[in-house]
Amino acid sequence: MASEDVLDLAVIGGGASGFFTALRYAELAPGKRVAIFEKGGQFLQKVRISGGGRCNVTHGCFDPGELAKNYPRGARELRAAFHRFQPRDTVEWFAARGVTLKTEADGRMFPVTDSSETIINCFLHHARESGVPLLQQHALSAVERADGGEFLLTFDKRAEPLRARAVCLATGSLKGSSLLDSLRALDQKLEPLVPSLFAFNVSDERLEGLSGLAHPRVGVWREGSKAVQHGPLLITHRGVSGPAILRLSAWEAREMAASQHHFAFRVDWLPELTSEGIQALLLENRAVHGAKQVRNVPIAPIPRRLWERLVSASGIGELTWGQLGKPAARALLDMLKTCRFEAAGKTTNKDEFVTCGGIERASVDFRTMESRVTPGLYFVGEALDVDGITGGFNFQAAWTTAHIAARAVADRV
Repeated sequence: MASEDVLDLAVIGGGASGFFTALRYAELAPGKRVAIFEKGGQFLQKVRISGGGRCNVTHGCFDPGELAKNYPRGARELRAAFHRFQPRDTVEWFAARGVTLKTEADGRMFPVTDSSETIINCFLHHARESGVPLLQQHALSAVERADGGEFLLTFDKRAEPLRARAVCLATGSLKGSSLLDSLRALDQKLEPLVPSLFAFNVSDERLEGLSGLAHPRVGVWREGSKAVQHGPLLITHRGVSGPAILRLSAWEAREMAASQHHFAFRVDWLPELTSEGIQALLLENRAVHGAKQVRNVPIAPIPRRLWERLVSASGIGELTWGQLGKPAARALLDMLKTCRFEAAGKTTNKDEFVTCGGIERASVDFRTMESRVTPGLYFVGEALDVDGITGGFNFQAAWTTAHIAARAVADRV
């Protein structure tokens, strides 16, 4: 690409939102010049590792209002945006390009091949077919306004700045980005950047030696908050993870960051049962299993090894059900419904890593994804202060914002 060339659209970032912006723009504005600039040596790296290498493309929720409820930040703005491009549109776009998606029991949608390479190959093929230049090792260090309303883009390894009529930042998280100074110089406001979707580090004898054990459904909440998240929980060698934990980390991201990720949280191991229901079940077990030790008769669906730990931690020891008195029963009930743990730090879930914070939502027109303070500058995907829980929601936000930005730039031209 010659230094004197002027791009109609420069897309900064070779990830999911960047590729989708460029491909949609190439489709909507044939003949116009668009290129993707990636700071690293590979494109679509997050797509490659997402969903354990299967790529959780989107979620099978086709109601914009319900879909928006899965975003701790950005729900209001995305509710309207999803009326313009939602999971049904995502499915149709990929299907038209030979990629069929399937819906799993929990609503997550993956390519039928169960391989993220299917999505990557689709993007790369259509970028080449559309004539979209893909430039690696192009780290943008500055973006400035030039005379005539164009932008001057300075890249670390490029001698001359590049000119573009419109710029779309699809960089993913802006944490540690060299662009922060440029954005501030353009009066672009940012919300503080903190982690979201992470596991909790927990050192607790009740969990020791149980790494890999999963519980199908728990309720979990940060102590001091009434917001309960539900889903499977996974015990890891460092603490706890799984959908319930990741959801809690998303909804409470700022509060947890404020405590340096050291906080107390509670687990309800039997969220489908009320305290009264468990008390009735304990009385029934006393009548039916009176001669058996409590530790040997777990209450479903609590895994047996975990049950043994919870019983022991309740001080019940070798008691039989027939010997279970009211104080011991009360201690067991508390352990089952409000089990307290201390988190001492976080562990990033590499497949799902997401950042809370980014470009302030109020400074962006979500009808176009254009900056309200810098015309011609667009933001999509995780660069925005928008993030969802695990389950394909973050990718859908990427596809939606990318589609809206591409159409806006095409209409502008």
